[in-house]
Amino acid sequence: MTPTRYAFGVYHWRRRFRSIGIALGVIALGAVFRRRTDDPFRRAAAELVAIGASVHVARVLRRVLSPPPWTLERAKYDGFAKRLPLAGADRVLDVGCGTGRSLVGLAPHVPPGSDVIGLDVFDDRVILGNGPALARRNGARAGLEVTPVVGDGAALPLADESVDVVTACRVLHDLEATTADRTLRESRRVCGPDGTLGILELPLVPGDVSSDSDPERYWRDRVTAAGFRIDTVDRLERDGASDPYLVIVATPEAENRDG
Repeated sequence: MTPTRYAFGVYHWRRRFRSIGIALGVIALGAVFRRRTDDPFRRAAAELVAIGASVHVARVLRRVLSPPPWTLERAKYDGFAKRLPLAGADRVLDVGCGTGRSLVGLAPHVPPGSDVIGLDVFDDRVILGNGPALARRNGARAGLEVTPVVGDGAALPLADESVDVVTACRVLHDLEATTADRTLRESRRVCGPDGTLGILELPLVPGDVSSDSDPERYWRDRVTAAGFRIDTVDRLERDGASDPYLVIVATPEAENRDG
């Protein structure tokens, strides 16, 4: 059986492609310089520069293709989904869905007929091809009917207590700390009284927070401050990485919902 091919786009494509372009230019200039000089030392210096630029191109390409834009880390999402009550969810919201990688990952665990919302600002300056149509198309290829919504996780365009499961996959650490806090509070607002928040996060904190901060403690504190009760905190192994993903599952604290 041929695996389903997706198109999840290239993250940070402008910066990475620009970097590759500059390095290729250096390689080309080095080739021209070597042809125009007979000085062995200058030729050797030009060759060393070209080798360095080639190594840089290879390193950036590995980052672009890790993971490849057409594949899915199935084990990661299966492990995450198994910790969530998706089987009984009538309405699921994925905050920061992007091109739909997390939606595709969750798709096998979402029951038929569920209302699935993928919310994102859909900024194609960050992810090549990022847009509602691509998120919907990738979801459909995974057998999931997705309703893409253009919006900000810090100001969700949804009614209070209207969602059964809210997920945020590898998105909160990319936000400023204050924006991440607002996003968590908004997730609490839209989460039903018996709802669930699921966070799948890299072992990172926002860039404007001290790098000495322990990611697990930091996100536990922020989730609790937003009005949730922590149910479970787990780790999921990452392919080719020594530091695992962080998984937090939480439910609304009733006494804090109007706080």
